[in-house]
Amino acid sequence: MADYLTKDIRNIALMGHGSEGKTTLTEALLFAAGNIERQGKVEDGSTTTDFDGEENKRSISISAAVAPVEWKKAKINVIDVPGYFDFIGEAVGPLRVARTVGIVVSASGALTVGAEKAWDVAVKQGAGRMFIINQMDREHADFTKALDALREKYGNSVVPLIVPTGNAANFKGVVNLLENKAYEGAGKNVKEVPVPGNLADQAAQFMEEITEVAAEADDDLLEKYFEEGTLSHEEILVGFRKGMQSGKIVPVVCVSAVTGVGVAPLLDMMVNYLASPEGTQMEGVNPKTGEAVVRKCDNAEPFSAFVFKTMADPFVGKLSLFRVISGSLTPSTPLYNANQEKQERAGGLFMMRGKKQTSVQVLNAGDIGALSKLNATATGDTLCDPASPVKYPELSYPMASFSKAVFAAKQGEEDKVFSGLALLQEEDPSLKVEKNAETTETVVSGQGDLHLDVVRAKLKSKYGAEAVLEDPRIPYRETIRKTVSAQGRHKKQSGGRGQFGDVWIEFSPIGDTNVEFEFVDAVVGGVVPRNFIPSVEKGLRENIVKGVLAGYPMVGLKAKLYDGSYHAVDSSEMAFKTAARIAYKKGCLEASPVLLEPVMHVEVLVPDEYMGDIMGDVNKRRGRIMGMNQVDGQQQVVAEVPLSEMSKYATDLRSMTQARGSFTMAFERYEEVPGDVAKKIIDSAAKDEDEDD
Repeated sequence: MADYLTKDIRNIALMGHGSEGKTTLTEALLFAAGNIERQGKVEDGSTTTDFDGEENKRSISISAAVAPVEWKKAKINVIDVPGYFDFIGEAVGPLRVARTVGIVVSASGALTVGAEKAWDVAVKQGAGRMFIINQMDREHADFTKALDALREKYGNSVVPLIVPTGNAANFKGVVNLLENKAYEGAGKNVKEVPVPGNLADQAAQFMEEITEVAAEADDDLLEKYFEEGTLSHEEILVGFRKGMQSGKIVPVVCVSAVTGVGVAPLLDMMVNYLASPEGTQMEGVNPKTGEAVVRKCDNAEPFSAFVFKTMADPFVGKLSLFRVISGSLTPSTPLYNANQEKQERAGGLFMMRGKKQTSVQVLNAGDIGALSKLNATATGDTLCDPASPVKYPELSYPMASFSKAVFAAKQGEEDKVFSGLALLQEEDPSLKVEKNAETTETVVSGQGDLHLDVVRAKLKSKYGAEAVLEDPRIPYRETIRKTVSAQGRHKKQSGGRGQFGDVWIEFSPIGDTNVEFEFVDAVVGGVVPRNFIPSVEKGLRENIVKGVLAGYPMVGLKAKLYDGSYHAVDSSEMAFKTAARIAYKKGCLEASPVLLEPVMHVEVLVPDEYMGDIMGDVNKRRGRIMGMNQVDGQQQVVAEVPLSEMSKYATDLRSMTQARGSFTMAFERYEEVPGDVAKKIIDSAAKDEDEDD
C-alpha cells in the first residue's frame, strides 16, 4: 500500500438506520475501487466489514469496522458504523476521528430515526455531513420524494449534488451537478454520457441553489455574488468545500450499492469535495503539567494518536485502532500512553480493512491504522511521543439502560465467564459489568436486550464460556413501623455444661432508612454482665442482614437492651448471641414490619408528540411526575419510579417513541411497598426458600 500524505486522506463514518445498506455500500466502494476482487453480500456473510460470527449469523452490523478505499491517488478511510440502536456505543469512537459523516437513507422510505440521530450526533461533534440516498434500484424508489423529506427537516443547507437520471428499474446513471457531467453503468463499465435534455431545467435550478449556499459559506464570495449575481466554477468549488467543512452545506448524492450505479461518481465526489484532516487541530493537556496543548494535523508536529476502538480476539490478540492526530508513525516510533503514564511496545503497525491486517511502514498525520499487542492501552487512550506528551479528552459513552444478572451455565466455569466479559468490555466500553454488593449478583448492563444477547453469544463462540442471563434481583429492604419489646430466652441443657442467655430488647423505628442499625445499652444493675453485652449487639448485627418478611436486609432499626438475666455457669457469648436472635425475630414480627423498595429519579427526553404516552406509562409503573422542562427542543419528563418497574423500560421507551426517546436513571431513596405488591414479593421469597430447602 502506498504512503498517503495528509492532504490525500479522507475519513468518513457511514451512519444511519439499520438495514439502509451501509455495509453493502462500503462493499460497493471497495469493489468499484478494485480493492477487493468480488463484492460480498450481507446475507451470505461475505462482506469485508461484517466479519464477526454474530454479524454473519444475524445479518446485521454489530461493531464499527474500518475499510480504506484507495481511489485515484487518495485514501478514503470508510468506517462502517452499526445502525441498530443497541450498538449506538460503536458510533462514539468513529465520530471522534471522522471529519465527515455520511448519513445513509433509503430511496424508498421516509426519513428514519436512525438518520435523525446520526445528524444530531454529527452536529454535536462538529463533523461535516452528507446524505447518501441508497437503494435507488428498489421498487418505489423516489429520489425527489426522499430529497424533499430531507429538506423539509433540515432546510436549504441540504442541496442535491449527484442526482439520478431515473428511479427504480430505470436507475441506470447519475448527473454530477457541480461538474455538469453525467455517467452511466457500474464498476469498470462506467462511462461519461451527455446530460439528459429532460434534466436540463432541473439541473440549472439545483445549480443556482448550490451557487447560493456556496456563496454564503464565505464572506468574500457572498459579497461578489451580491454584486455580480454569479460566481466562477472555481469560486463555487471553494465555497462548496468550505461550506461542507463548516456544516453550512450538506450535499445529497444517490447510489445503488447493490447494482453499483453511482458508486464511482460517489468516490470521485469524496476525493474532490470531502475535507482532508490537513490543518485540523485537537486540544489536549500535558499529562505531567496539566497545561493546555494544541496539536495540528501535520507531520512536522510531535507524534500523537487517539485510540478510538479496540478489537480483542482470543487467537489474534488485541488490536488498537487509532487515528494519527499529529506527526507520523513508524514501527520504530517510541510510544507513550499518556492516560496510563506507561511506555508501550507494539507488536506491529497495520492498516486494517475489515479484519484483514496489512503491515505498513508509515502512517502520516490524519491517517487511520492499528497497533497490535499494546498491553496497557484501552479505547479512549492517547499515544504520543514521550518527549512531548499530550492527553486528549477521553470518550464519553451512552449510559447503560438495560441490565441482566449473569451466571455461569455450568458450575466451575465462573472464572471463564467473567474473564470473557472483561475482554468484551475492552472491545465495547458501552458495556458495563459490576458486582452488586447487596444482592451479590454480577450485573451486566448495555443498551438493550439485543446488545446483551450478542454479549452472551460472543462469550460462548469466542471464549467457550456459556452464560445465563436473568432479571437482576431488586435490592428490597425491610423496616418496622412501631415500637415493641421482646424477650429472647435461650436455655439448653443436654448433659454437662448448658447454655443460658436471657435478654429483653426494645425495638423501635429510627425514621431514617439510610441508617441501618443503632444499638443502645440501657442495662442497669448487672442483670446482663458487661462482658456479654457486645455479644448481644453482635448477634443482632449478624441477623439484621435477613429481615423477617422476605429475607431482605433490615434498616432503620433501633435496638435498646434494657433487661435480662444470666446463669453463673451456663451463660456464654454464644448463648447471648442466640438470645438476641430470638428477640429480634419475635420483636420485629410484632413491630408492624414492612417492605421497602428503591425508588429511582428518572429523566425522560422525548419529542412533544410522545408526551401523553410517556406520562401515562409512568403512571402505570406506579411512578410520580415531578416536573416537565424544555431541553434542546424536546420535552423532559422528570419522575420518580420504583426500580422494580423499570427493568424493561429501555425497550418499552424505544417502542413507544420509535427510538426517539432517551432516559437517565439514578437512585433517589427507599419507600414502602404497597400492600398488594408486597404480598407478591413475600410469597415469591417464601416459595424460593422452600425450593432451596
